[in-house]
Amino acid sequence: MIRPVPAALAVVLHEDRVLLVRRRNPPDAGLWGYPGGRIETGETIEAAAIRELLEETGVAAEAVRLLTPFDVLHGEARGPLLGHYILLPVLCAFRGGIPEAATDALDAAWFSVRQVAAEPGTFSRRVGVLMREARSA
Repeated sequence: MIRPVPAALAVVLHEDRVLLVRRRNPPDAGLWGYPGGRIETGETIEAAAIRELLEETGVAAEAVRLLTPFDVLHGEARGPLLGHYILLPVLCAFRGGIPEAATDALDAAWFSVRQVAAEPGTFSRRVGVLMREARSA
């Protein structure tokens, strides 16, 4: 039986750029998305976002506030459901560090707002939507 898995995302903006990682694992393997992962038992959403950010990129940040949560249903278009994730994005204030991919990330880099808007298909679903929400927060 598939059960929903809560996961936190770190949405980090700095100098009109957003920090993204190229995902190593499904769902969205090979696409650029926000650093993040499962929330551990006893861990707050904000703490999970900050921990995952540091583990995946080496970047330090401070949690600011929760953005709009959303679901990801992982599976084949006409096949069985393989996973259900409840993603809880956290707007984070950059504190320092140079992005370097680690753990679940193949790469880590800063992207300009213009790059995210100009290259659809390169990014995980909702990267642009969350970036716009974060910029207006």
